[in-house]
Amino acid sequence: MIRKILCGTGVLGASMFAATAVWAQEAAGPIKAPTAEQMAGMVDKGDTTWMLISSALVLMMSIPGLALFYGGLVRAKNMLSVCMQVFMIVSIAGLLWCCVGYSMAFTSGGENHFFGGLSKAFLIGVDGTTFGATFSNNVYLPELTFVVFQMTFAMITPALIVGAFAERVKFSAIMVFVVLWSIVVYYPMAHMVWYWAGPDFLVDAPTDYGLLWGWGALDFAGGTVVHINAGIAGLVGCLMIGKRTGYPKEPMPPHSLVMTMIGASLLWVGWFGFNAGSNLEANGVTAVAFINTMVATCAAAVSWSLVEQVHHGKASMLGAATGAVAGLVAITPASGFAAPMTAIVLGFVVSPICYIFVAKVKNMLGYDDSLDVFGVHCIGGIVGAIGTAIVAAPSLGGQGVFDYTQFPAAFDPSTYSIGTQLVTQIKAVLFTLVWSGVGSAILFFIIGKTMGLRPAVEDENQGLDITSHGERAYNM
Repeated sequence: MIRKILCGTGVLGASMFAATAVWAQEAAGPIKAPTAEQMAGMVDKGDTTWMLISSALVLMMSIPGLALFYGGLVRAKNMLSVCMQVFMIVSIAGLLWCCVGYSMAFTSGGENHFFGGLSKAFLIGVDGTTFGATFSNNVYLPELTFVVFQMTFAMITPALIVGAFAERVKFSAIMVFVVLWSIVVYYPMAHMVWYWAGPDFLVDAPTDYGLLWGWGALDFAGGTVVHINAGIAGLVGCLMIGKRTGYPKEPMPPHSLVMTMIGASLLWVGWFGFNAGSNLEANGVTAVAFINTMVATCAAAVSWSLVEQVHHGKASMLGAATGAVAGLVAITPASGFAAPMTAIVLGFVVSPICYIFVAKVKNMLGYDDSLDVFGVHCIGGIVGAIGTAIVAAPSLGGQGVFDYTQFPAAFDPSTYSIGTQLVTQIKAVLFTLVWSGVGSAILFFIIGKTMGLRPAVEDENQGLDITSHGERAYNM
């Protein structure tokens, strides 16, 4: 999260964190830790309010946003099953985050840079009196504010995966998968990308950090942690579970594009909390992330429609909605680093690339990614993560690797190298693909051999609404 992590360490501990290793060696010396009373006096009510609103916005992305987006894309007989999967994943992920997730993602792992410890398991030592710090203005947020904000990310990420094998997975199997995947794949990725803490408030001596953070990878709001992570897991799942019965010979059109459009619109609105909230405070960089999220999405929706108009002679509502989501995905890692005009370019670029995978590559290779999770989220996330190295360049109006409002013009823009950052971003992308791809494959294999991943063919033909949940979306 734009190189700032809220790592409350109890009443007397709130981790101050540096922007990057590039400027760390020139930073100030030891900073004296404020007392609990001083921290309480420095709580910014505006920042706290914005972060709680952002948390609610991100929750809206999952339910109802993602549930309606996915639900409208499946056949009517599977509408409720997809909604139920998303709803229960959100519920389970929230509980799991409080038990072990927050601690594994945002506490020290010591010499281990892959995942944190269990010092805050079950939120031990975390309450309304503990705080975390934002480095830019020495104003503190209640630690629980950050806990609940990051909880919503841990909720939506595994929910994204189910679209890749919608209409053909056991409800119990996917719930078990989500629990294991969150622990084995997601929490370590969040730690590796977003965790940094200096010892004893020494901002010039970084020793405790996540692996990809240490590499200098830029990911403002979750290009690697959320979208590539979930997208490659979805591809692995759809390959290991197999194709839907009758695919591709039988027509399987979306049953309600109106619901899909409403879901996409809710995703768009909620995404402002996702991206702009990732700044962890309400200031200039929040506005930068906000407008970038707006304009990149506009550009991607227009771009997808233009491609469809040229390719098919008609621009579809489904295409516009899909393009908007692709734009949201692509701008996520770059939202706080790009300038609005380069964000527009990124939005225009991502849709044709995702379109090729959705309309061409999937058919050519024959895999059944039901709702194009890989084609939109993984591919869009890769485009955004790599593109971040370009749009962040100060020569293009970007931010470089620094906090936009923290150090304006406090560094030499000539020190930023697009080529060097591109290499770092590509490394981060490849690592995420391997980490999530291999981890997901192992988990799908174990669950498939023990409890089975797929319902019976008869159940699938009848529809998972009835066979898994005993109810229908529509009783007419």
